[in-house]
Amino acid sequence: MLDPQSLVSTNHRLIDAEELRGLDMIVGFTGVAEAGHVVSQIRSELLDQLESERVARFDADQLVDYRGNRPRIAFAGDHFADYQAPAIELYRLRDGLGRSFLLLTGAEPDYQWERFCRAVLRLVERLDVRLVAWIQSLPLPVPHTRPVGVTAHGNRQDLIEGITSWKPTAELQAAVAPLLEVRLMEAGRDVVGYSVHVPHYLADSVYPQAAVAALEYLGAATSLVLPTDRLRETGRDVGVQIAEQVRDSAEVARIVGKLEQRYDEHAEHTSRRSLLTKENDELADADELGAAVEAYLAAQPPRQDGLPGVGD
Repeated sequence: MLDPQSLVSTNHRLIDAEELRGLDMIVGFTGVAEAGHVVSQIRSELLDQLESERVARFDADQLVDYRGNRPRIAFAGDHFADYQAPAIELYRLRDGLGRSFLLLTGAEPDYQWERFCRAVLRLVERLDVRLVAWIQSLPLPVPHTRPVGVTAHGNRQDLIEGITSWKPTAELQAAVAPLLEVRLMEAGRDVVGYSVHVPHYLADSVYPQAAVAALEYLGAATSLVLPTDRLRETGRDVGVQIAEQVRDSAEVARIVGKLEQRYDEHAEHTSRRSLLTKENDELADADELGAAVEAYLAAQPPRQDGLPGVGD
């Protein structure tokens, strides 16, 4: 195998900084099998809303199939411009309370999976990452009218037990993120993954509700305050559009009704735990929640329109 380290170029000023040691790392890759475009929405939300700085970049030329996943380029009247090259990058971000964490995201590699996983593992070890929390989305026969489900996996039982709403034993087509989970566990590193369930009939659409659920699970697992307000607002609009389409089609309404019935029958026999509870299964009290919210609001920047912010 070729040297995994040669896949990665690092920010020499930042890579060995003490402030990057012991952080959590969130991982998500975009690709053809990304139901509901969940990871794409999360990537955009985190990089648009939070302070970020690139720590490392992988050589996409060695990892991505350009013909299978053609990049975009613009034609401006008489010339081409704005080529959108694929990228796989590691960022340092700060959450709503100013706490640092790492984000590894970009196009899912098509080639050299083992070499890529070894390169990521070396970064995890070099930065002494505390927890790797990764996300993916799966198209499943579930209704959009019920809470977004998730299948949790990894080696952190405290972040897995009681969370999963679908726990099968099955053989699936592999992806690089599940392989990375396997290799991290083999290396003795803490890792948890959340496979978010997207209604199969919405798999090709942008589904903000699933992205919000994913950010909630990632935030709870890492104790980070991650932005969801814009996605929630978009999700409300999408929900209205879906409801109109269901109302206008008797066949679609019938299918959704069957999915609801099957979901409810399964839910009657399933007990799910929230990651927002404490270890004794009690909800955080009002003082704890209030202090967190107050600190979060105080950290928000002033509004762009010059009006006072929420905490002003």
